[in-house]
Amino acid sequence: MPSVAIIGSRGYPSYYGGFETLVRRLAPYLADAGWDVTVYGRPGLAADDPDRDERVRSVITPGVESKKLSTLSYGLSASSSAFARHPDVALVLNCANGYWLPILKARGIPTVVNVDGIEWERGKWGRSARAVFRGGAKLTARFADELVFDAKAIGEYWQQNFGRDGEFIPYGGDARPELPVEPGLTSGAYALVVARFVEENTINEFADAAERLAADHDVVFVGSSGYGGEIDQRIERLAAANPRVHWLGHVKDDLRLHSLWQHAGAYFHGHSVGGTNPALVQAMMLGAPIIARDTVYNREVLGGSGLLVAPDAGLIAEAADRLVRSPDLRALLGGNAKARAEAAYTWEGVCDRYESLLWAYATGQARERVRADVRAALPGLLGLPAAAEQPEPAQEPVERTVEAR
Repeated sequence: MPSVAIIGSRGYPSYYGGFETLVRRLAPYLADAGWDVTVYGRPGLAADDPDRDERVRSVITPGVESKKLSTLSYGLSASSSAFARHPDVALVLNCANGYWLPILKARGIPTVVNVDGIEWERGKWGRSARAVFRGGAKLTARFADELVFDAKAIGEYWQQNFGRDGEFIPYGGDARPELPVEPGLTSGAYALVVARFVEENTINEFADAAERLAADHDVVFVGSSGYGGEIDQRIERLAAANPRVHWLGHVKDDLRLHSLWQHAGAYFHGHSVGGTNPALVQAMMLGAPIIARDTVYNREVLGGSGLLVAPDAGLIAEAADRLVRSPDLRALLGGNAKARAEAAYTWEGVCDRYESLLWAYATGQARERVRADVRAALPGLLGLPAAAEQPEPAQEPVERTVEAR
């Protein structure tokens, strides 16, 4: 039975963000495929979560729970624990954990790293934090055995800036039958935003737009900063002053969140830094009519199935008002978004690609492939004529020791 350690999320099961969504889907999938799965996490996870798969081992390690130190401190303690446990392969989430890859390499544990977005471009970080993230990225480029990019544009960035290629594996979404409408709301009659309350998610601009929209429509905010702050306080004041503005905070219940997307008259996706965003993919899978901030990442994911706007409150309000008032346009955009998600962003496809990649490194097949690529390229690198091609000897198929899906 191959073993994998997953490092860098808040744990299993957790409902905090994109990495946590990935882990909730991937960990049970790997267990189904016969893997011994360990997910490292932080204190505070609910032990009685009904969605927990008991086959997935959850290991809590110590760390500093703060905005600047949590990722690094928990990454260090998780990597140290994995060093002792010695799994066949480690899936590491977030290139900030590049500082700890030498620990795993010293133990001979191959590492597959999902680099996440371009963290050092996020407005929430100061100069020192951005330098830390960029340093982690450089170490990831140096020490990781394999990189995973959740968007093609992220892969291009890493190739241009760090000279590393990798595998493109996005996020997936869940299809749902029609769900009941959130109490107090009317299907198709409200504008919705689902995001962490940070500047690069265009929350302030949407809040400005909400003040205009709330004259005629309900407006729903889902999310928070996670640490409190000015944006949280602003949304709280906005909701207190206008009964048409609803702040639901962080919604842990997937069915409730999916219902909000499914019945939205307009969903605004303002994320500007990062690759394929799980919230956007999930909204597409549920047929939400989408308005997205115009970025290379959102254009890549939507593929023309949503409206793109600049980060301007007037433009956001105008697009949302247009959608809420137009059932035909909502149906067209929602149908196109759902079709694209079903073709390109299913969890089955995402998890299968991760499992295949992890299997290659756990069994050493990936290393043999790299050695073969180097041997083939060596004559050209040395300026020598290429060797004459010889037919490859027949090889016995490699038997997998896990039950085929």
